[in-house]
Amino acid sequence: MTTHQGSTWTTPEAVLARLRKRWNTGAYLTQLADGTDWEPVAIPLRGPKAGDITRRYDDVLAWAESWAPSAHPHLRIEYRRLGGRLAGVNNVPDRIWIDDRDDLWRLLGVTPTVARFQSLLASTQERLPEIIPWLIAHPMKVLDREADWPRLQATIRWITDYRGPSVHLRQLDVPGVDTKFIECHRSILTTLLEQCLPEDRIDSESARTDFAARFRFLRKPAYLRFRLLDGEPLAGFSELTVRTDEFTAPPSGITTVYVVENETTYLAFPKQPHSIVIHGGGYAVTQLSGLSWLQDVRLVYWGDVDTHGFAILDRLRWAFPHTQSILMNRSVLLEHREQWVKEDTPTHQPLSTLTPDEADVYDSLVDGDLGPNVRLEQERVQFHLVEDALTVDAERARPMAER
Repeated sequence: MTTHQGSTWTTPEAVLARLRKRWNTGAYLTQLADGTDWEPVAIPLRGPKAGDITRRYDDVLAWAESWAPSAHPHLRIEYRRLGGRLAGVNNVPDRIWIDDRDDLWRLLGVTPTVARFQSLLASTQERLPEIIPWLIAHPMKVLDREADWPRLQATIRWITDYRGPSVHLRQLDVPGVDTKFIECHRSILTTLLEQCLPEDRIDSESARTDFAARFRFLRKPAYLRFRLLDGEPLAGFSELTVRTDEFTAPPSGITTVYVVENETTYLAFPKQPHSIVIHGGGYAVTQLSGLSWLQDVRLVYWGDVDTHGFAILDRLRWAFPHTQSILMNRSVLLEHREQWVKEDTPTHQPLSTLTPDEADVYDSLVDGDLGPNVRLEQERVQFHLVEDALTVDAERARPMAER
């Protein structure tokens, strides 16, 4: 409790702070909303002892006057007798009582806030009774969003009532609501929709942060960018960006697919017979997992020689166990010592699909055997080594009868 005159006597400010702290939890509004009968609140006061009257009379008098009933019209003050032969018997404040809710609202200065909450409660009961239990349990979260509450209700009502084919979020037709509004309020909308939608309208496998997927809206399609490397254009194009879900088969005659991370390396990738190169884009390489036809071609990955490069390789191998790697070995790493940079946030996760040579390099990077956070970026590898590696790889890929 706040002290008075350097003592531990309870002040009116301390009591008010205690009540406001509980108000901020929402407990008082929850009790109001769920119909709980009001029980008078009693708060004991720590005050002077008998000896203080003679030793600190002025302090005792000031403390007692701070609790004068005229200064606290919304409190009932209970007294106790204090004193003895030397100072006489005095009545001093011992406990304060708040006898009804209205007194508490006035004491805290929240009467208008309570009225607004009750209005929100009534409108929600009329429009979205399904979320009333949540609203009662979280009144402060509702008040925090008071200005947006009508649009939040309208958004939830629209989604709940909609029965047509799947649509994009952009097609959600609520006045004053756009995709930016939904993204800004994604967390509360997700919570409330989970309260009122049936299980079959929620994709529980999708992350709660992926609003569109979780509530079965159409999602922005994923795209893959690739180049043809054998000199034969496809419909007049040597490079294309296509929707991943429409990339259901390889271009005619393609038997090898290279995946690289760096865009410049992708654009400069040397010509190779019967091959394409895909711009992987870091962990976005997992989009490749939907291309089942990759199981039927040679799949070669080249990424940065750092912990995340090997983690991406490992992730690709989980989808396609036959994935090979190039230029991700110890000799390439050591040959470019002067080109090393620092990896900002290395990973230390166990990678179970690496070959012994790959695992040897990965473990050295994780353990810091070559120095802290060593990283060799793909674009720093000398280009003649790329050409040499691809020559060897092409020879390896050529059928035995053609060698």
